[in-house]
Amino acid sequence: MGLEISIEWLTLIMFGSLIVLLMAGLPLAFVTGGLACVFLFILGDSWQALNIVPSRIFPLMTNYQLSAIPLFIFMAAMLERAGIINDMFDVIYKVLGGVRGGLAAATIIASTILAAMVGVIGAAVVTMGIIALPAMLKRNYDPEIAMGSIMAGGTLGILIPPSILAIIYAVVAEQSVGELFIGAVFPGLLLSGLYVLYVVVRCTINPALGPAAPLEERISFVEKIRVLSRMSAPISLIVVVLGVIFSGVATPVEAAGIGTFGAFIVAAIHRKLDWATVQGACVTTLKASAMVIWIMFGATIFVGLYVLHGGQEFVSDLMQGLGLGPWGILILMQIILIFLGMFLDWVGILLLCVPIFVPIIKGLGAQAFGFADPDDLVLWFGVLYLVNMQMSFLSPPFGYALFYLRGVAPPEIPMARIFRAAIPFLMIQIVALVMCMMFPQIIIWLPRLVYG
Repeated sequence: MGLEISIEWLTLIMFGSLIVLLMAGLPLAFVTGGLACVFLFILGDSWQALNIVPSRIFPLMTNYQLSAIPLFIFMAAMLERAGIINDMFDVIYKVLGGVRGGLAAATIIASTILAAMVGVIGAAVVTMGIIALPAMLKRNYDPEIAMGSIMAGGTLGILIPPSILAIIYAVVAEQSVGELFIGAVFPGLLLSGLYVLYVVVRCTINPALGPAAPLEERISFVEKIRVLSRMSAPISLIVVVLGVIFSGVATPVEAAGIGTFGAFIVAAIHRKLDWATVQGACVTTLKASAMVIWIMFGATIFVGLYVLHGGQEFVSDLMQGLGLGPWGILILMQIILIFLGMFLDWVGILLLCVPIFVPIIKGLGAQAFGFADPDDLVLWFGVLYLVNMQMSFLSPPFGYALFYLRGVAPPEIPMARIFRAAIPFLMIQIVALVMCMMFPQIIIWLPRLVYG
């Protein structure tokens, strides 16, 4: 027989040991899976208890929707290696060059378009850091504005479809990937718009922060049109991939297949289709997909064990026992997610929190938040979660975007300055999260229009 431990102590021991091992620098995938197996032996009837491992992993292995992940990662890797990102930044800068802060605004707009091609954050931040940061510093931009716009723009990939996080969320929460994709469009564009507004307003008030391009670098309207035509192939690819998802012609997995094939064509148009490009994209895809899937395996066993021993009821009773009411509980969940975002990565947070939080939100009822349809409530909460996860990339001390940028920033820029650069954009993300909470139509209007 296994050991009997009360749920309070189990919560403390399981999550306490998880935090300690992660602080020690061990990888999340093996910490969650390893701890789960240890606790299975301690709590259960040894070998019988281990049956939970295949029963949690097998549904993930056979889940059709997850096959979109390697396809979208491969599409992103092909476009990145074909030099599309360099071209796009160059084009948008030439179009916006005359505006104060135009280079920082161009970085954010390029990142927004990039987010619709690349569901992976690291690629966007690192590539923009390599291309845009030297360009901005050379033109005497304030380093904090420059770095902040690269990091904030780079994190949009987690929200704007086709987002890898949305696919995993949909699988864990048993939701429609297409609905989540459509629901995330306006919040993603809202954030992008707020970032651009912030940068342009600050640079207009204080031109020294982001001077306009010198006259000799500006181009005429006719040249701007000609330059924009260079981006027609990758933009067409985005329109096709998202168009077939939104119109319901194809599932996200089929759209990912179309996107992968399209990435080969775009690379060929840009004369970058060779064996080295394809091989590099394949290796990148293998590494990124393996990391995501291993984390999913480990965390799903860990959470499955916790839920099996009454963890979900314990968390639900604890939150309702605080007497906060439905909105109080929702705000508390957002605060917990923001706090976890300082220390854990997005896949880990999703797999640890979503299986526990979604049933609690459903239990509170659609009427508690002013929705007529329970599906609207679940969709709204899902997109709020995606908006919240943007913060985990920018929040010190362990935000991923901060360290991605550290890897490509000039060595004389201290880490503290990179942290400071992220703070204004973190505040903008909180404003956007509050707006999406207070005005649910930002999220649910478009999906209802598309799906009726």
